[in-house]
Amino acid sequence: MSRRIALALTLHNHQPVGNFGWVVEETHKRAYLPMIEALERHPGVRLALHYTGPLLEWLVAEHPDVIDRLRALVERRQVEILGGGYFEPVLASLPERDRLSQLTRMADEVERLFGTRPRVAWLAERVWEPDLPTSLAGAGYQSTIVDDAHFRAAAIPEDAMWGPYTTEDQGRLLTVFGTEQGLRYRIPFRQVDEVIAYLWDHATDDGRRLGTMGDDGEKFGAWPSTWKHCWGEERWVDRFFEALEANAGWLTTTTPSDWLEANGPLGRVYMPVGSYAEMGEWALPPDESRAFHEILERDRAEGRAEARWLRGASWRNFQVKYREINDLHKRMLRVSAKVAALPAGPARDVALDDLLRGQSNDIYWHGLFGGIYLPHLRLATVSHLVAAEDAADAALGVQRSAEILDLDLDGRPEVRLSDEGQVVTVDLDEGAGIGDWDVRAARHALASVLRRRPEAYHETLRRGVDRQEPAAKGDGGALSSIHDIVRSKEAGLVDRLRYDDHERRSGLVRFLPLDATAATYGAGEIADLGSVMTGPSEVVELADGRVVTRAGGVVTLADGERRVEVRKTVILGGDRLHPTLAVSVTVRNEADRPLRCRLGQEWSVMLLGGGGNPSAWYEIGEARRAHDGTGTATGVTRIGQGNDWLSVAIESLPTPAADAWWAPIETVSNSEDGFERVYQGSSLLFSWPLDLAPGAEATVSVEQRVSVAGDRAADAS
Repeated sequence: MSRRIALALTLHNHQPVGNFGWVVEETHKRAYLPMIEALERHPGVRLALHYTGPLLEWLVAEHPDVIDRLRALVERRQVEILGGGYFEPVLASLPERDRLSQLTRMADEVERLFGTRPRVAWLAERVWEPDLPTSLAGAGYQSTIVDDAHFRAAAIPEDAMWGPYTTEDQGRLLTVFGTEQGLRYRIPFRQVDEVIAYLWDHATDDGRRLGTMGDDGEKFGAWPSTWKHCWGEERWVDRFFEALEANAGWLTTTTPSDWLEANGPLGRVYMPVGSYAEMGEWALPPDESRAFHEILERDRAEGRAEARWLRGASWRNFQVKYREINDLHKRMLRVSAKVAALPAGPARDVALDDLLRGQSNDIYWHGLFGGIYLPHLRLATVSHLVAAEDAADAALGVQRSAEILDLDLDGRPEVRLSDEGQVVTVDLDEGAGIGDWDVRAARHALASVLRRRPEAYHETLRRGVDRQEPAAKGDGGALSSIHDIVRSKEAGLVDRLRYDDHERRSGLVRFLPLDATAATYGAGEIADLGSVMTGPSEVVELADGRVVTRAGGVVTLADGERRVEVRKTVILGGDRLHPTLAVSVTVRNEADRPLRCRLGQEWSVMLLGGGGNPSAWYEIGEARRAHDGTGTATGVTRIGQGNDWLSVAIESLPTPAADAWWAPIETVSNSEDGFERVYQGSSLLFSWPLDLAPGAEATVSVEQRVSVAGDRAADAS
């Protein structure tokens, strides 16, 4: 009997919530559309395609003809369209009610557009947790695709991974396919003949093996160096499809659902928490991530059996690795609970839509791709959470509040203040700093600033790999995978590596040397003389729109320590289009010697000013300057800043007159295009010389007056 094997290719096409339209268009031209055209040229090749909700919405609006062409491919049973979470959330991170909303919305839309209800769900980032069968089956799905690393973690032998398995949770049955690593690494990066030979090597006489390759559609033309390889003069995809058609006698192309109709599962499996191997590596702390990568690569190269059992951290560990991700996730959960409390009706529908958009997975992690480091995606996604909470608060009639809650679920309390114009959170454990500052009418999170922290890939720059062009080919003339390409988008990035020793909150109390300068302060990385900036505070007064905190600490000077007491008052005011936020700080010298240093209030503000964006600005006197620039001013009583595109302007009014230093907060992060410098916000320090006798105290304050040109909630209604 002749050897046979089947191949189920599945291409996952995704664009994040808030991505630039020109980026989506370029990706469509370089990857999505060419693949559809190739399938039309090769009717003998069958596969599955997955389009996430944001991309489907874009296609319907910008290229409705593509929807018609896809429908034709579906109707002739050449293509199966997969479902999943509509806005591509990591399902494991969501409450059950939102899992079902995401999954059902996608199934409804696929059925509306293509005439058939999906039976297979794409699993975002292949993040698996054992309770997912309940959610997936509850939304009507029969199967999903995981990584073969999941099968290894469940002790499935290597030779037994070529086919689907069943699993269940609480009696809800689900079939799981495993995307085979050898295929995923070869398609389209190795030569066509090598891929076909690999499939032949794994074919069997009974023909019961199925090779599943589920991976990003963008790697077929949109990833660096892949367009020429896939569609240009090298024509990889057409040559691959021609080879599939030429070998159809023993190599059958199919779809996941069609395979299941004709073949049973190989057995039962119970998989632990997991994702693909790279994701587990990225979720580790930097030192452990580097060690894990080196050991895994060594074991693979040497053919060691240990490589089979090596796994990194759970995807949820990103909520430990990045404080900002945890804050976003817990904000999403709070908003979800508010939306769920609304009665059915138009108000709930509007709030739910924004909530679901705010669950798009892209900013809830970081790896090779930008993730939380991409400010335009971060702010766009958070904007939907701000909008959902605003709508829910308005419908529930609870826009004004002052609460002590465990907002980040760390077992310790924070303060949440809100009124009709803004929401402000104060972290009592870390200097009573402002972690959230949401302007409701603009749907903008002014405090969405990212801390500069070490990353494992920074060592690549330190080892001297700082070139601007990658080598396009790997060993044997094969195209290098995106995981192997190393390049920088600009030279000298290693010299721009800076790390913060504190979280990027606002209204932080700084004690600095009297001789500190803007140059030594930078964007806030100078070491603080005091313990109050990151120390605990207690609430001494709480009322609507107002909280007063108290903290004791020390300031360490050259001649010894000074004990101080710091009282901070945070007051919300104004109205919906003109909210105000005032932070006053009173310092009392409790030592028996004078306290001489510089007292500061540090503000970290995000106004999307990267790349010299002309819409984002500081205003000093009558002159405007780029928001991602640096500068100093003395004796100031007013500094303006804003973003015209966001329709947001801020007047910062220090009392008494202060020195002002500002500088961009920039990270060096990795992406599919290489290492890049990214603006994460601006650091603005107001400071005053402080000379306090024993028992004396001084008070300084900064009032932030925000103006919003229009109400986005009113515009949307």
